[in-house]
Amino acid sequence: MTHTGDISIRQGLFTLSPLIVFLLIYILASTLAGDFYKIPLTVAFLISSIFAIAFVAKGRIRERIDTFSRGAGSSRMMLMLWIFILAGAFSETAKSIGAVDATVNLALNILPPKMILAAIFLATCIISISIGTSVGTIVALVPIAAGIAQQTGYDVGFLTAIVVGGAFFGDNLSFISDTTIAATNSLDCEMSDKFKVNSHIVMPAAIIILIVYFIIGQHHDAAITTEKSDFVKIIPYIVVLIMAIAGTNVLAVLTLGVFLCCLIGVVSGEQTVFQSASSMGDGMLSMSELIIITMIAGGLLEIIKQYGGIEFIIQRMRRRISGKRGAELSIAGLIALVNICTANNTVAIITVGDIARQIGKNYSVDKRKIASILDTVSCSVQGLLPYGAQVLMAAGLAGVGPDKIIPNLIYPMAIGIATIIAILVRYPKKYS
Repeated sequence: MTHTGDISIRQGLFTLSPLIVFLLIYILASTLAGDFYKIPLTVAFLISSIFAIAFVAKGRIRERIDTFSRGAGSSRMMLMLWIFILAGAFSETAKSIGAVDATVNLALNILPPKMILAAIFLATCIISISIGTSVGTIVALVPIAAGIAQQTGYDVGFLTAIVVGGAFFGDNLSFISDTTIAATNSLDCEMSDKFKVNSHIVMPAAIIILIVYFIIGQHHDAAITTEKSDFVKIIPYIVVLIMAIAGTNVLAVLTLGVFLCCLIGVVSGEQTVFQSASSMGDGMLSMSELIIITMIAGGLLEIIKQYGGIEFIIQRMRRRISGKRGAELSIAGLIALVNICTANNTVAIITVGDIARQIGKNYSVDKRKIASILDTVSCSVQGLLPYGAQVLMAAGLAGVGPDKIIPNLIYPMAIGIATIIAILVRYPKKYS
């Protein structure tokens, strides 16, 4: 369904109503109950999706379901699901052969206890900017962070949040990140120029967060006992990181990681072939809730998009612009709203890229600054969504709920605040 004219407020809000229903059910009900586990995400999404199919979608019931199914089973969604399945298999097989414990023991033997938090954040930032994917970084490092939490007495959700935050550092800045590619292509600017603007905005935030983690670590006095690390068991993680940094397809990386874990387990006598297969199966099943949420959310958001919800947001935002500062704030608000609706920062950038470029042209805003705003704000919002793929995957791998992770995500919060400040004070001056 294509919209060529203005969408009325009534029609726009009606089209967005499934998202409002979801937020009311999940956030409001959970807040009133005082427990975010009272209303599972799967149930909240299912109810809002039924509402969308019944009241928002048009045509015969089969046509409405087909629209929903297109979003749930799109090629982008299916790729994400395959990543989840293989990530679960890799995580569980690595755990079953002792790879996580071996990696944790190695880290604890090398690092002073008071440096662990800062080291985890710094390592995650370096790895994520090298491989250009927050998902790949989370898959590789969250199990290790969770293991360190158990050994050191830190809260699992807190250490998991450090990894998720660092993962978005690379998602935002890396030259090979899909968000960087989408933002620079949409605005027709060089990646190096966008990187320079981005660095001015987020590097101070990253340095401050690193210092904060260092200071927090100084006050942690828990006694840590470690065992000798078996280096052979760490090989799967090393291979996965090297291949990811080399730019190998994430599905190929995870497949090889699973194979290496099974091979090492069988050859070392840690487990039989059947036990390895059982670990793979358990890992896949552990991602079942995440897979269900991803598919239902994809279908729900397809209906919202199909019937003008995204277009309505874009139209309303364009009417409230005044001057360069207002244009930049509008672009930031626009990408944030669309990201909330799509739960995918790359898709959000692609969706609003042309509009943002036109706004920039009309108000003489530097396209390099716009590209940076699109990327940074989308990464900030994506990192804080309880139904975003990164938070859900991290929660699944760490064995905690999203509500235990989100309050600790200080880096995504920090870069969002830094971007707003940069807009308000016209920073960096060269690009403002």
